[in-house]
Amino acid sequence: MPQTQAPLELLQVDLGVTGMTCTSCSSRVERKLNKVEGVEASVNFATESASVKYDPTKVDTGQLIETIRNTGYDAFAMKTDTTEESPGPGENLMAGGQSQIDAAREAEAADLKHRLIVSALLAVPIMLLSMVPALQFNNWQWAVLTMTTPVYFWGGAPFHRATLVNLRHGSFTMDTLVSLGTTAAYLWSLWALFIGNAGMPGMKMEMHLLPSASTMDEIYLETVAVVIAFLLLGRWFETRAKGQSSEALRTLLDMGAKDAAVLRDGAEVHVPVSRLKVGDIFITRPGEKIATDGTVTEGSSAVDESMLTGESVPVEVSKGSKVTGATLNTSGRLLVEVTRVGADTTLSQMARLVTDAQSKKAPVQRLVDQISQIFVPTVIGISILTLLAHIFFTDAGLAPAFTAAVAVLIIACPCALGLATPTALLVGTGRGAQMGLLIKGPEILESTKKVDTIVMDKTGTVTSGAMSVSEITAAPGFEEEEVLAKAAAVESASEHPIAQAIVREAERSVPVPEVSAFNNTAGQGVSGTVEGQTVTIGRPAGSLEPTLQHAFDAAQEQGGTPVVIQIEDKNAGVITIRDTVKKTSAEAVAGLKELGLTPMLLTGDNAGAARAVAAEVGIDPEHVIAEVMPEEKVAQIEKLQAQGKNVAMVGDGVNDAAALAQADLGLAMGAGTDVAIEASDITLMNNDLRSTVDAIRLSRRTLGIIRGNLFWAFAYNVALIPVAALGLLNPMLAGVAMAFSSVFVVLNSLRLRGFRSSHGAAA
Repeated sequence: MPQTQAPLELLQVDLGVTGMTCTSCSSRVERKLNKVEGVEASVNFATESASVKYDPTKVDTGQLIETIRNTGYDAFAMKTDTTEESPGPGENLMAGGQSQIDAAREAEAADLKHRLIVSALLAVPIMLLSMVPALQFNNWQWAVLTMTTPVYFWGGAPFHRATLVNLRHGSFTMDTLVSLGTTAAYLWSLWALFIGNAGMPGMKMEMHLLPSASTMDEIYLETVAVVIAFLLLGRWFETRAKGQSSEALRTLLDMGAKDAAVLRDGAEVHVPVSRLKVGDIFITRPGEKIATDGTVTEGSSAVDESMLTGESVPVEVSKGSKVTGATLNTSGRLLVEVTRVGADTTLSQMARLVTDAQSKKAPVQRLVDQISQIFVPTVIGISILTLLAHIFFTDAGLAPAFTAAVAVLIIACPCALGLATPTALLVGTGRGAQMGLLIKGPEILESTKKVDTIVMDKTGTVTSGAMSVSEITAAPGFEEEEVLAKAAAVESASEHPIAQAIVREAERSVPVPEVSAFNNTAGQGVSGTVEGQTVTIGRPAGSLEPTLQHAFDAAQEQGGTPVVIQIEDKNAGVITIRDTVKKTSAEAVAGLKELGLTPMLLTGDNAGAARAVAAEVGIDPEHVIAEVMPEEKVAQIEKLQAQGKNVAMVGDGVNDAAALAQADLGLAMGAGTDVAIEASDITLMNNDLRSTVDAIRLSRRTLGIIRGNLFWAFAYNVALIPVAALGLLNPMLAGVAMAFSSVFVVLNSLRLRGFRSSHGAAA
């Protein structure tokens, strides 16, 4: 019987792709890769990367890179770890590849900045000499040509290169019109200078409405310089804003421990985390990060897992407990046996979650790029028809025909279109920064307009994220002050976060006596002698009397952490510790509802705590999702999106990072972790949930300004192109009109400086 050959598993490679200037570029690269036999590719413009699965029997990495280069862009395989040792969190594939992309992006931004500075410095005297006759000295036009030439060839090179690449593939973008418009104006000016009368000594150029009838005696070099300088400014803004999501990955990978104290042959040896192997035993002391995933073999402690679960209460661990790399050991000394290393660790899996979520976010194709596919060839066609119509159907001559054709290209040159987004974004984000709101790019603005559901993490977002005493209940025969004071005396010798909360509460209201004979019993609690009495804090000993039992049960139902205080073996009281709700959270939820959003609570905390917090801030019980791990948070966001909802996510921890990236709009609290901030689209630096309302309002207002800018820029083009085509517009005035439209866009954008907070926060 013939054997059936098992299907060959596809290999995966991540490629960095540089040189893409718009989303049509990434779409083109993706189409070309997917045409290669045995290849499944997804190209992300925002992260400048391609995730490619391929059949190694049909194609290799070198051919994939060559395919991208033949499309007109550069590519490279992201670095992998070539050693036999397991890569550490900061040394893996994603970190190495991302650093290459970051380096390429930084180099591009630096190059654009250099071109912008030089072009802008030259454009100012070019414009003044061309526009102000009083400044036009003898042979001034040749000086203007000398200054314009490097601006056209060197400053405009990014647009010219992009145009050539696009034309090779039969595609049109705004780069095409920029290049054609500036080229037409530059070549016209050369013709006028060398063949016409514009190069004559003593030549003066003044403003007039109609083009000259028969002579080539005017130059339009100021249009070349101004258009290129303005659009370099816009491209530089865009490059700076692009690719912020890569920071999330780098920050997440850097959260892990860098080295570990390993027991080998009975001695303690410090080695890099990348050298750990399954089965190694390492030591973690109080205050240290756990090096990698493992199982406790000796010792007990409280481990802060908030970066993983969002739960503010540390988890008690002892022999046999599983621990996770990058979590924080807060109290005792632990010996841990390594169970997972490298890409198998929880931290690396979370990094992959963030990467996958970001790659799933389809980039929002800008309105300008969409319209350019029709607008650019239409303008070129009108210019050609204008030239032919004036040559064959009028008696004016060749010069007026070329004048009208060039005027069409100049009037359509998209300076205002190029400024419409970056200028409004600059003013809007600047105003946001004054208010503690960091908006990362134009795509985010589109998201704020569409979102209808806002999902909020609990700990550190809706709540303060810090443990505090919420209630003290004393048994008959005891006073609350006595219970608190003696509990604080014992807990002052402990490093546990719950102990610290009790001590902080006591220091505000009662004197704290000294403790002696302190003892910490793993899993049971702490005890000591205070003022001659034995005081124990921990779990209930025997049955509680009704008052204490009611307080204990109520605390657990509402998500609090109750501890029982015993004095001389008698149950003296119950102290409840919980994460308190921020004073402004209820107002923030009400504000979100006014914006038409449905608020939801999504947390890794227990259901009781989640329901209690939701009720306090005004979130409906059916909109509470509790006890979810990071990967489940992503799944919950995806589930809501599958239901047709546009989802915003507000969070502050590493456990929120992947969900923030997956959401249509991610908002991170500024007091949270760097990885959450970088994975988000908007950062709320003042840690006030009401700022979420302001961020969405400001983003929607900025988007409205951008759309207004684009409308008027296109309206100006549509209105004046026919005037230019009829030969009724001097190309110089076309350049002035183009400049005026740019001024209008800037002034319209400046209106955003008057934006005010909805809750009266100081700017």
